[in-house]
Amino acid sequence: MQYHYTNEKNVLFCISLLKAYGVKKIVVSPGTTNVTFVASVQRDSYFELYSSVDERSAVYIACGLAAESGEPVALSCTGATASRNYYPGITEAYYRKLPVLAITSTRDVSKIGHLHDQQMDRSVQPKDTVKCSVQIQTIKDATDEWDVMIKLNKAMQALTRNGGGPAHINLTTTYSRDYSVLELPKVRKIGHFTIFDELPPMEQKKIAIYVGTHAKWTKRLTDAVDKFCQSHNAVVFSEPCSGYKGKYRVFYFMAGNQPVPDDNKCPDLLIHIGEVSAFPDTFSGCKEVWRVNEDGEIRDKLKKLTNVFEMPEYAFFEHYCIDTVGDDSYLTACKKRNEELQKMIPELPFSNVWIAQKMHDSIPSGAVLHLGILSSLRAWTLMGTPANIDINCNEGGFGIDGNMSSLLGASLVHPDKLYFGIVGDLSFFYDMNVVGNRHLRSNVRIMIINNGRGNEFRLYTNPARMFGAETDEYISAARHFGNKSPLVIKHYAEDLGFEYFSAENKEEFHSHCQRFLTSEMTGKPMIFEVFTDTEDENTALYTVNNLDQSSKDKLKDKIKGIVGEDTIKSLKAFIKK
Repeated sequence: MQYHYTNEKNVLFCISLLKAYGVKKIVVSPGTTNVTFVASVQRDSYFELYSSVDERSAVYIACGLAAESGEPVALSCTGATASRNYYPGITEAYYRKLPVLAITSTRDVSKIGHLHDQQMDRSVQPKDTVKCSVQIQTIKDATDEWDVMIKLNKAMQALTRNGGGPAHINLTTTYSRDYSVLELPKVRKIGHFTIFDELPPMEQKKIAIYVGTHAKWTKRLTDAVDKFCQSHNAVVFSEPCSGYKGKYRVFYFMAGNQPVPDDNKCPDLLIHIGEVSAFPDTFSGCKEVWRVNEDGEIRDKLKKLTNVFEMPEYAFFEHYCIDTVGDDSYLTACKKRNEELQKMIPELPFSNVWIAQKMHDSIPSGAVLHLGILSSLRAWTLMGTPANIDINCNEGGFGIDGNMSSLLGASLVHPDKLYFGIVGDLSFFYDMNVVGNRHLRSNVRIMIINNGRGNEFRLYTNPARMFGAETDEYISAARHFGNKSPLVIKHYAEDLGFEYFSAENKEEFHSHCQRFLTSEMTGKPMIFEVFTDTEDENTALYTVNNLDQSSKDKLKDKIKGIVGEDTIKSLKAFIKK
């Protein structure tokens, strides 16, 4: 029988990426758990194998090979105490920054602690032994494939990142005896570049930048991005907390959420800058992603990352700027699409989305807006925000627990500037103690969207929606805090010296909104409580996500089973328009 590669996918991915990273030399020690790995690489002429019975000696051999050749060197050993014998030599490699990759084979980690022989726990390594340690599980599905690919890339990048050094891969085996695989699988090597490297060519035709939450922009960075977009006919897909205010800024989330095909949201290359964000999935149709961040870490939200650039963002964009001036056709197409959809929006029900629609151009210039997680952030992401205000949101941890405290903290920095906050009722009551903080000044204005529950769990987009009214019992935490009482927050706010007003419909909202949004610094802070209904919230969100006429025509067939009976009535009324 002719033997080839093992059929264990995780082992195949490891071997394929060793090739991609140029790891040829492997020092092998005998054992059973590493048979599938060793038997596969010894039949591949690409690799140079060296045998060492003693693992203590094997790792020092690897140190010598790496130091003399200047190349990365891998190690392979079995389970039990074999891997423990790597520690002296791997410590040597750590302090000399030698690119030694220890591949320790293991049975499934679920066996740890259950009296299985030779089953060692390698989940934690001494600080001064390896720069990166990853557990490579058996691959059972597509998610495992992606996870294994990312972790293998991280370990192999560590061999040369930031001066280089040793890394560790704990490679699970199932002791497969099937060696029938003829070719290694294609793998996605994720390139890592610093400002001192020769950077890859940018040959993609359609290019976009996606900005997640971002620190305040410098003029140099804005100028670099604008010049880059001008020379590459690119656009900048922004969300409220992106902070970019240049010429090529586009809020494309309403367009991106429409169910019809849209080439604008599917660039050949998406350059991802910034931090945590809820909405990059809108652009998951892109062909590949480059991440630019000084942390240099692999962050593969869209599972299409091909390169990481560990450098200041301005340095990246300045490098790739070219003298050619583009025609801005990509920007024009995106803006045209947005304008078309804005004209399609019917009169929406009284809701978070409707409020964002009415207010997004009315907040005083120079003010700061803090958005609550998640409905308020989503609504303003759909409607977009003007460039003359700054926007913040606790997207880092993405919780509801400190939205207003963050607002207060920010407002203390500039007492002469207006700070607005829009939060849900649960978020308000979660953080209500800060409303009584003695440092709070009159430059703070809070809008509370009160629907008497965590309404997120009642929206048609949420999996808990399937339980209908039963969701309110424990999932959406309904009927707490006075169950939409018109007096609870009113008394609390007025007793603490706030100017308070409320609205239960559009007419009442308009009657108070002008006061709430006045650019004048008033004598008191404000609280504006807005009472909305779950079904109106559902109808508004579903409507703006299905604006195309083709979507309207198909809407009747899609309604049943997705939203509640009251929502169905509202949607049918919309279809008739």
